[in-house]
Amino acid sequence: MNTHVAAQPLIRASACPHDCPSTCALEVEVLEGKRIGRVRGAKDNSYTAGVICAKVARYAERTEHAERLMHPMRRTGPKGSGQFERISWDEALDRVAEGLLKAERTHGAESVWPYFYAGTMGLVMRDGINRLTHAKKYSRFFSSICVNPAWSGYIAGTGRLGGTDPREMAVSDLVIIWGTNAVATQVNVMTHAVKARKERGAKIAVVDVYRTPTMEQADIPLLIRPGTDGALACALMHILFRDGRADRAYLERYANDVADFEGHLKTRTPEWASAITGLPVEEIEAFGKLVGETPRSFFRIGYGLSRSRNGAVNMHAIASIPVISGAWQHEGGGAFHSNSGIFRTRKTMIEGLDILDPKVRQLDQSRIGAVLTGDPEVLAGGPPVTAMLIQNTNPMSIAPDQERVKRGFARDDLFVAVHEQFMTETARQADIVLPATMFTEHDDIYQGGGHQHLLLGPKLVDPPGECRTNHDVICAIASRVGAEHPGFAMSPRELIDWTLNASQRGSLENLEAQRFLDVQPEFESAHFLSGFGHKDGRYRLKPDWKRPPIPTPGLFGPWEQMPEFPDHWAIIEEPTEEHPFRLVTAPARNFLNSTFNETPTSAKREGGPTLLIHPEDADARGIAEGDDVEVRNLRGAVTLKAKLFDGVRRGVVIAEQIHPNFAHQGGRGINTLTGADPVAPAGGAAFHDNRVDVVKL
Repeated sequence: MNTHVAAQPLIRASACPHDCPSTCALEVEVLEGKRIGRVRGAKDNSYTAGVICAKVARYAERTEHAERLMHPMRRTGPKGSGQFERISWDEALDRVAEGLLKAERTHGAESVWPYFYAGTMGLVMRDGINRLTHAKKYSRFFSSICVNPAWSGYIAGTGRLGGTDPREMAVSDLVIIWGTNAVATQVNVMTHAVKARKERGAKIAVVDVYRTPTMEQADIPLLIRPGTDGALACALMHILFRDGRADRAYLERYANDVADFEGHLKTRTPEWASAITGLPVEEIEAFGKLVGETPRSFFRIGYGLSRSRNGAVNMHAIASIPVISGAWQHEGGGAFHSNSGIFRTRKTMIEGLDILDPKVRQLDQSRIGAVLTGDPEVLAGGPPVTAMLIQNTNPMSIAPDQERVKRGFARDDLFVAVHEQFMTETARQADIVLPATMFTEHDDIYQGGGHQHLLLGPKLVDPPGECRTNHDVICAIASRVGAEHPGFAMSPRELIDWTLNASQRGSLENLEAQRFLDVQPEFESAHFLSGFGHKDGRYRLKPDWKRPPIPTPGLFGPWEQMPEFPDHWAIIEEPTEEHPFRLVTAPARNFLNSTFNETPTSAKREGGPTLLIHPEDADARGIAEGDDVEVRNLRGAVTLKAKLFDGVRRGVVIAEQIHPNFAHQGGRGINTLTGADPVAPAGGAAFHDNRVDVVKL
């Protein structure tokens, strides 16, 4: 008789490292002490509540992928050819250091631009590259591509980044999910919203520009045209004032310029908004009535609505609705966008903030194409960028204005080192490619923008091959280029412990014992009942747009044209005769930006690049299901497969992305069509704001 009993997997606590507001608390199977198995959500975390997305649940597909980078490599053929040879770590690091030092000798330190983003949200592995930047006075990195329009719009009203405890969705009577496909991009929102529906009979309303899986679960689906969120918000507030549902006692205490704003809204009627949004008047009226009659209305505001040229104005307009209704006063009422402002984490040692020189220029992440092609304005009068060190991001795929980005990376005089997990489009342009660890293979700390937990992600297994951590690579380069700072001599665990103590969050030992810390502010503060974040404690219905409420190197876009009060700001790329469609490049369910598009299950479930187009629009152009279509504008052209879909307004097309560039005919990915002109007032890219033509091939 066989008495052998298979060893049970060890279950270890961790945290999801990816660029998602959920930042889930995880339980990871460790098999044979050296590889991971199934990944599950932690049931004892009150926000994750045991639920995670499918792509992270099957994370072993990424860690053990046959195409994972395992060894340092040197390019041997033309840029982009994919021709590399294996070299040692010492040779690779020496070559990287020489590339950076050569640029510094020739054009000065500002000709080196360390470039990174959110491939990991771990504070040590993501942000440690800044310590090298500050120590060497390399060009600083202006992080603009994601949050700037949303955060500037939200904080312009509230005065600080925070809001109602997101777990209060579960005790709301009306959960409004606005501008985010939570089923695909932050699944835990649905956990708490559905709980409210089951236990309280709450209604779920979803406002979006196409019929997403989230909208399909809604009791009240509200389908609008892209970039028109501000018009709908104004019509709702018009109804609140008109029907006596504005909480005047609350407004008298907590808001400024109420009378002028009410006058402004007189003409922002449901009929006015219907003509702009495409939403029928009766749906606007019914929704406005419901909001007015439901004190516990919870506005869960996403990022998607902000990725238009009027994104900051739209965000501010939506955030103003619970101020007019007074919903902030009630448990389960108010608004929530991000809790990133509540953590107050001191990253001095991680980032080298004590040696930051504010006189060193900042270069705009979103405008990397203009930077690399030598635009004098974007270079702020400084030298050209001739060397880059890239971690945690794939700008050749995810950055806007792709044709210009490609021209920039093709320069023979540009030295590029990329530290990556896979041979991405950006890695293929590199001179040196370095293999990177994944989140279970290093120690780090995370904070949840979509909730209130500070989480530890400890090293669970050794990395495969010759993969090294971001921290190890930064420290090794620092020693070769003469960069000095105490943080380079510390281990990731020491940096985490220093940061926790400096932030008055206890010690690493304490966090290891607890796994995560709940740092949610008390009810009065979270609901702004002790005052909004401005000096006078009042919500700004009339924002001061010329003073962006987030750090920026200046004002961006046509900020002087921004409307005085919440409104529909018609600065978006409206259709023209030549380009009659509005294109939104929405996130795909099985990808996260360009991450996961290399894993077999995710790629299989998404299929190839497609364009969702209304059947009547398709018929008018002789387009049938599955036809190749060219989507084009003044920036370029992309080939996609047509998919007939009646869940959009006429004249709107959707491309769920980001597929690899090589998955498209001609190697031109969807960001060929997106612009890099900055969103007012604090910068950022308008990924969902593109006029295009669609032609059958």
